[in-house]
Amino acid sequence: MEFFTSFNLAWREVLDVLLVTAIYAYIIHLVRGTRAVAVIYGLVLVLLVYYLSNELGLYSLNWLLTNFLGSIVLIIIILFQGDLRRALAQMGAGRFWKKPQLAETIVDELAQAVMAMAKAKIGALIVIERYEPLGEVIERGVPIDAVVTASLLSTIFHVGTPLHDGAVVIRRGRLAAAGCILPLSSKLKAQSLFGTRHRAALGISEESDSLSIVVSEERGTVSIAMGGRLTTSLNDLRLRRVIKNALER
Repeated sequence: MEFFTSFNLAWREVLDVLLVTAIYAYIIHLVRGTRAVAVIYGLVLVLLVYYLSNELGLYSLNWLLTNFLGSIVLIIIILFQGDLRRALAQMGAGRFWKKPQLAETIVDELAQAVMAMAKAKIGALIVIERYEPLGEVIERGVPIDAVVTASLLSTIFHVGTPLHDGAVVIRRGRLAAAGCILPLSSKLKAQSLFGTRHRAALGISEESDSLSIVVSEERGTVSIAMGGRLTTSLNDLRLRRVIKNALER
């Protein structure tokens, strides 16, 4: 009982602990399932070796790791520059107090258009903006600013139309632009099953938190890229579910 009576915790200390906990929880949520996890494991291993070298008297190794860890802040910035940029962009975009929304009717129009194009083997690439703004991507395309409908999407991606080779970007429930050029990922270079559209979808998902839907022109399959990962062979039900789950996160 004496411990509890003498234990005095100021509100500033409680606030300090809560803020640090929230920051760590957000960092874990941010890097979970990304390439940054492997880098974090590597840094933890280096710290463990540093501790053991100090305890076992391995002076040369300890000196080397001391100099290495002396620039740890700079090393973290270099290694996690993409993740840090994404975290700051998400915070600035208001991830904590607003969620991207897509009406049920728009999801229906999207799914209807995508499955119809997949059946006809018409290639398509549709990017849905989430928290991070895609203003630079939209500016490089042709402005549309129209209601999202299955007929409009099918017309844009119809073979022979001027905009069918680029990507369509959906922002705040409207078709913002078409014919957009996306960065290409280097992950799928050696895989012949995936073409330029899949690499572009994966590339924009690596640089932003957007959701990309790809229709393969060769195989008529539907894939989704998000967070640097590609999910393939989606049917109508799974496509709708993935879109809804992504926008609720």
